[in-house]
Amino acid sequence: MTAGVVTVAIPVLNGGSLLADTLDAVRGQRLERELDLLVADSGSSDGSRRLAERAGARVIDVPPGEFSHGGTRNLLMRQAAGAHVAFLTQDATPAGDQWLRRLLEGFDLAEDVGLVFGPYVPRAGASPMVRRELDTLFRSFAPDGRPRVDRQAGGPGDRRAFFTDANGCIARRAWRQVPFRDVTYAEDQMLARDMLAAGWAKAYQPAAGVLHSHDYAPGQLLRRTFDEARALREVHGHRAYSGPVALALGVQRHVRDDMALLRAEGAAPSSRPAALARSVAHHGARAIGATLGSRADRLPARLRRRLSLERRAGFDLQC
Repeated sequence: MTAGVVTVAIPVLNGGSLLADTLDAVRGQRLERELDLLVADSGSSDGSRRLAERAGARVIDVPPGEFSHGGTRNLLMRQAAGAHVAFLTQDATPAGDQWLRRLLEGFDLAEDVGLVFGPYVPRAGASPMVRRELDTLFRSFAPDGRPRVDRQAGGPGDRRAFFTDANGCIARRAWRQVPFRDVTYAEDQMLARDMLAAGWAKAYQPAAGVLHSHDYAPGQLLRRTFDEARALREVHGHRAYSGPVALALGVQRHVRDDMALLRAEGAAPSSRPAALARSVAHHGARAIGATLGSRADRLPARLRRRLSLERRAGFDLQC
């Protein structure tokens, strides 16, 4: 480990063209410190491993059957050369050449900062639903647009416990005390909870954005949201919605806000009926997925696996 080095670590499996964009953006960062680029490849068959090597990355081979979100990131932490390790996913592309500098500045906000994360920025062509969701989520962490430091979180649903390793940086000295848990998902949420409980602070850097957004079809979105809501329930104790009336009112509110955004952006009136239908399907799928996911403990394991986008039956590696 070298104090003057910062590592960018990326788990990869068939990253495609977005991985190429991400690697290029990482190599283009403006930084006084030496950059160590580290990739964990889990058996890519699309040339991602060679692409990473051509970009100057050190590549660790992780057999697909041995990959786990928490365990593989611990492996990357052990192999990293830097005193700070910034994590991306293969489809999270730094939005500018100051991304890494801004993340690292988060550690200067206080001596006890162990984690720093930044926002997701919607990609060009993202739907109004996704654009508004991302803006609402990340604006909630810093309504005044300034960096924020949190040292503890409250009860279920408290967003002060949020962290993402699709755009987050970890101080090695904090990780030595509080490593990732070797779990199949929600490893970043678990890490944030454990870090805060151990007395470390977490910082949010609004200027450290990455391009990272997905427009899933309704069926995929329901299953993705099922996984997200189950993670929030299992890690933070959060339950979404309480019944059909609350669900319907929530969908209605989101659809109303989507249509208001389109009107404010000057969308043609003729395009609005189709947009309305997409918005209803999107938020309906999200609401159902969240309701089921936050109550996954009450569902049979077979149904949990079918509802999960990644076919997960449970929280631990054996499920």
